[in-house]
Amino acid sequence: MKKSIILLFLILLIGQNTFANVVLQGEVKYNVESAREELTNFHAPQPNQEQIKNNYIDKNFKENVIYLLKGRTKLKDRELAFFSDNSYGVIYEKNKKEVFYYFPDGHLMFIELRDRIEYPFKSYKYNMRGNLVNMGLRVSKEETFIYNPDGELIAHWIGSYGYDTKGNVIMTRRYAD
Repeated sequence: MKKSIILLFLILLIGQNTFANVVLQGEVKYNVESAREELTNFHAPQPNQEQIKNNYIDKNFKENVIYLLKGRTKLKDRELAFFSDNSYGVIYEKNKKEVFYYFPDGHLMFIELRDRIEYPFKSYKYNMRGNLVNMGLRVSKEETFIYNPDGELIAHWIGSYGYDTKGNVIMTRRYAD
């Protein structure tokens, strides 16, 4: 009897240590409907006029264009994204929850505000007047769902390609690996 109790105790002790080192991992999967619901049931952050005013002209325009032409997108203080329509985006290391999208001439086109920087995260893009232009659910670096303010799908990004509702490529992008 005493040996049985000691044996049971050892089994429980060994089992406890084994399960204590188990790491649970999961992955959230979204489809067009669940991504839309996630975005529309969230109180979106709003841009302030100071954010727009301070970034109306890309202060690093010439340098950013040179880096983009060389294919460099990851810099010490910022990350760049170059789009097929020649617009580009800038994310500064000091605040990765804000993204500034510029016309090819360096004037601000949109400001995007994110709820967080870890995947999955929600993003809301505004024009210069502070009106919502689109909203996105960034599932991973490779996948993003983008909707208009009415909740209609604009694009489903997978990797470097943005697809419309019919599966046609409507835009491409390059970004740092």
